[in-house]
Amino acid sequence: MKKSNRVFIIAALILLIIACAKDQNQIVIPKDATEMEVEFSWDGIKACTHESPEIKVTHIPDGTVELQARLKDIDLPAYNHGGGVVKHDGSGIIPAGALTIGYNGPCSPPGSRHKYEFSVMAKNAEGAIIGFGKSRQSFPPKR
Repeated sequence: MKKSNRVFIIAALILLIIACAKDQNQIVIPKDATEMEVEFSWDGIKACTHESPEIKVTHIPDGTVELQARLKDIDLPAYNHGGGVVKHDGSGIIPAGALTIGYNGPCSPPGSRHKYEFSVMAKNAEGAIIGFGKSRQSFPPKR
């Protein structure tokens, strides 16, 4: 095999590996999405449970029909903590325990604290993202 063919094949394999390694679940937030404020507290939440805290969301844009929330461990981002979707009832509250789609609460290794982030997307009737916000808190909370 010619040297140029080998180089071409190696370059093609490298590009294929890079393309496959990209996060296929990455969500792109539109630049014109309304910036929402998100608040939550870990108070009363036990480690390693499936019970989500109450999440308060303000500045929810008109036209929102559902709120989608996800939990991410900032210190261990590869671990998927899941989240859930709730219908927007106008209250701006995602009730405690409402996240049910594979939601796994904070589960920092014993003796350590991790920083966790809830991100919340507001979606309209067509499923388009029209608002976005996020908030971070360490777990376990400081006493």
